[in-house]
Amino acid sequence: MRKSLLLSALFLHIIIRTGLSVEGMWIPLLIEKFNIKDMQEKGCRLAAEDIYSINKACLADAVILFGRGCTGEVISPDGLVLTNHHCGYSRIQAHSTLEKDYLNEGFWAFTRSEELPNPGLTASFLIRIEDVTQMVLQGTDSIAGRIEKEKHIDRSIDQLIKITTDRTGYNAEIKPFYFGKEYYMFVYQTFRDIRLVGAPPASIGKFGGDTDNWIWPRHTGDFSLFRIYADSTNSPADYSPSNIPYKPGNHLKISIKGIRENDFTMILGYPARTNEYLTSHELKIISNSTLPRKIELRNAILDIMKNAMDRNPEIKLKYASKYAGMANAWKKWIGVLQGFERYNTIRKKETFEEQFRLWLNRNPDNQEKYAYLLPEFSKTYSELEPYYFVNDYASEAIFHVELIEYVSGFTSLLSLMSENQEEEPESTINKLKSRTENFFKNYEVEIDKEIFIKVLELYSANVGQQFLPDFYHTIHQKFRGNYRKFADRIYKKSFFTDKEQIMELLDHYSNASVRKIISDPLFRIYSSFGEVYRNKIFPQYDKLTEQLDDLYPEYLAALMLMQPDKLFYPDANFTMRMTYGKAEGYSPADAVEYRYNTTLKGIIEKEDPEVYDYVVPEKLKNLYEEKDFGRYGANGKMPVCFIASNHTSGGNSGSPVLDADGYLVGLNFDRNWEGTMNDFMYDPDICRNISLDIRYVLFIIEKYAGADHIIGELTIID
Repeated sequence: MRKSLLLSALFLHIIIRTGLSVEGMWIPLLIEKFNIKDMQEKGCRLAAEDIYSINKACLADAVILFGRGCTGEVISPDGLVLTNHHCGYSRIQAHSTLEKDYLNEGFWAFTRSEELPNPGLTASFLIRIEDVTQMVLQGTDSIAGRIEKEKHIDRSIDQLIKITTDRTGYNAEIKPFYFGKEYYMFVYQTFRDIRLVGAPPASIGKFGGDTDNWIWPRHTGDFSLFRIYADSTNSPADYSPSNIPYKPGNHLKISIKGIRENDFTMILGYPARTNEYLTSHELKIISNSTLPRKIELRNAILDIMKNAMDRNPEIKLKYASKYAGMANAWKKWIGVLQGFERYNTIRKKETFEEQFRLWLNRNPDNQEKYAYLLPEFSKTYSELEPYYFVNDYASEAIFHVELIEYVSGFTSLLSLMSENQEEEPESTINKLKSRTENFFKNYEVEIDKEIFIKVLELYSANVGQQFLPDFYHTIHQKFRGNYRKFADRIYKKSFFTDKEQIMELLDHYSNASVRKIISDPLFRIYSSFGEVYRNKIFPQYDKLTEQLDDLYPEYLAALMLMQPDKLFYPDANFTMRMTYGKAEGYSPADAVEYRYNTTLKGIIEKEDPEVYDYVVPEKLKNLYEEKDFGRYGANGKMPVCFIASNHTSGGNSGSPVLDADGYLVGLNFDRNWEGTMNDFMYDPDICRNISLDIRYVLFIIEKYAGADHIIGELTIID
């Protein structure tokens, strides 16, 4: 599969000396080489080693990978972590009940003993970044075959990681950059005892809800607080009542001076994935095929969930996190499509490709070497399109049926038995038991069945007949096309709908259990989809994307020749990056101008008690009316959010926004809707990251929650 193209390093040029907003997600190790001079010219008062260093305490030391998809930062000497409310949302929800509804009422621990543990949640500190290119690629020049070369590289990577982890006790990963021309190792220390300390009520932490999501202006108090615990030696440990707060090597200092328009801003965090260097051919597939169909599918699923949630408060609590997660990507995709159209993103790509052709024509040597690229892209994408779509759509559809996603986990257990391995399946069984407990805590079978029906209908309507699993014949012949009757039969006969039966099977696992799993109707449906993928989708998809893997490195090499005065940066691949820009507004349309910041006044103006997204807590209204903002107000107003031109993406949620002196001034939580296409093309005039002003965070903690003890932990610079 096209690992390097879609999941790893991609690149887009940038002129460093431009006075415009700064595009790019930069590797901290290379700040001294590529960025610091430009940053200082734009107002930064730090040295490169202040940001990232292995020789002294630096800002990167205080930034963590929070869980498996967000960023956080340590803000006190006692391991207090600040991240987004939506990053902690599932944990807050897991602790909530109808009697203690922390989602809607908020949660604040006023003593350390009240802080709540979160099994499975981790916080990872970056220890160092190391260029291991030479060690990874050593000996590959003499290997002709691509497969053999990849195997050699994989062995080198595994060996380097083993040496590092065995020697240090840390964990590590090595990722490719520049299409495998360079490799960097990222070494982490991961802590496993992370406890919930505080979270505002949803009326603050999710103010605006799905209505305002991705939309500027924003007024969302999107933050939550956790604490890292360690053993008596300050080392990672599993949860224990005897663990103590972690003492970090560095924590961020907080400035309440405030952020002004055109101020320098900088972000450190873990952007997950961008695809900025795709040709126009793939953007057309995304724009015309994959995203519209996925939006349609999620819209239907969200409607099913919302209808059930509106009818039952208990279901609303169970499905709050699932719904929020699905709606977030759904609305972003809508913004991406609108951005493509409004800002002529695909046409701009095509224009650039025309310039590439003209450049080739001016030089016979370049023409001979690179002229084949764009025609070959066109041919390959044309063949790939049906497989590209179904590969993307099938995953989106199938695994949003919760039971299908759940039963897929049993393949690991079947593999142990079918391969006659000596390894006892006890560990796998215990993991499945734990997964089962967690799964059924927030599961409603009738909701899932409705989603199952809708997924089967839309899958049949949107993919080619050759990609339909065999059970569709049963639906149309035996059930005469009645999806509901088919679903009723499947869910009635499957033992996977019954937690007690599953636990009984796991408690007494045997060869008979294998037969029961394999013959279960839901498992057979999952297997049927898998068979179609293995036999009809993957072979062609893999072959064609491998061809693209060969084309893109050559295309990049040609563009470097075409643009010798431009610097290329790596796309996001879920490693720590630094990005910088300035606080500034933007104009999304004719005669529309957005300022760079919002205030509490906007929350009061949006209030609508009849709309869940715009309910304002009484205490917050009283604080506003009394202008009781403490030391956090500015000119009689209470700042809430601001926007800046930092280049961010998914995974940057919870990233610290730092000022020119490296002080914490904000908490990144979103992007503007018009700029969500920056995963594919960054436009400095329109792309903005949205951040929560740190003064609003402190105001809520102190004035709203009365959690002065938390304020006392912090290092605040007036």
